[in-house]
Amino acid sequence: MNFKKNITILSVILISGLLIYGFILAHQIFSDNTKFSEKELYVYVPTGANYEDVKKIISPFVERLDRFEMVANKRSYPENIMSGRFLFVKGMNSYELVKALRSNVPVNLAFNNQERLENFAGRVGSQIEPDSLSLLKTFKDSLFLKENGFTNENVLAMFIPNTYEVYWNISSEKFRDKMIKEYRNFWNKERTEKAAKQGLSPIEATILASIVHKESVKKDERPRIAGVYLNRMKQEMPLQADPTVIYAIKKKSNDFDQVIKRVFYNDLTMTSPYNTYVNIGLPPGPIAMPDITALEAVLNPEKHNFIYFCASVNRFGYHEFAATLPEHNLNAKKYSDWIDSQGVKR
Repeated sequence: MNFKKNITILSVILISGLLIYGFILAHQIFSDNTKFSEKELYVYVPTGANYEDVKKIISPFVERLDRFEMVANKRSYPENIMSGRFLFVKGMNSYELVKALRSNVPVNLAFNNQERLENFAGRVGSQIEPDSLSLLKTFKDSLFLKENGFTNENVLAMFIPNTYEVYWNISSEKFRDKMIKEYRNFWNKERTEKAAKQGLSPIEATILASIVHKESVKKDERPRIAGVYLNRMKQEMPLQADPTVIYAIKKKSNDFDQVIKRVFYNDLTMTSPYNTYVNIGLPPGPIAMPDITALEAVLNPEKHNFIYFCASVNRFGYHEFAATLPEHNLNAKKYSDWIDSQGVKR
């Protein structure tokens, strides 16, 4: 009898111990193990990181790292580290934290209106793991440029402003390959044929669109401005676009942070392939990254006989257009007199 009683007592003790251990284990696994005040935050695990690196990265946000490690070891996480961008939500338990570190969350990468390839690389490099230098090197790869019909001067035309979903840890090569795919998707048969009707290739259309983009922030006016430049090109006139001169000044001085509000006569004679007062035709590359409305303006220009335009002093932000030089000179004098009255020197 005593033997059976002892067995029963031992069984009760063992079961109680297992229950207590299970309760403690469940508490460690499924209780809140975060220590940040935000509702959610992202942690970034770089390519090539090991388990020790991950622990250092997440330790500021995890209340009990030992609890996390216990679950991580049981889930074989240390042997299967993933790089990427991972979402932590306030109140997550250890099990959920480990699970979160196995779910790479894409970045909504956005860019527009970048003036140079260097600016663009910096903008992209601030949103994904590859830095601007590695991105630039990839964009300028001579074999890639040759295979896809670009040059160092015009490769900026490849990047279509938009918002793209990519993984934070995407390589610079894979990002570039995604962009060339998006470029080809944008320049479909319909758009390519529209560009050809204007006597332009997709790259040339983008270069012209960059000038249109810089000439006016008024999207409803851009098709008219595009029409002016196309009229000049048909007559083999110089484009005489002030934004190209401004770009040439910045490029010559290697100072793209300067703000130039006024172009003077002496500026128009400077030697530069980007100076469209001196050179006939398009510059060798875009002077900025044109947005979609500027591209569509070049592909769908307004039909008219205007050859000239200058900034309006009556409708700020817009321009006055003219078909003859005398008419344009009157408009230009009005603008020159007004800008003199404002004391604008450069």
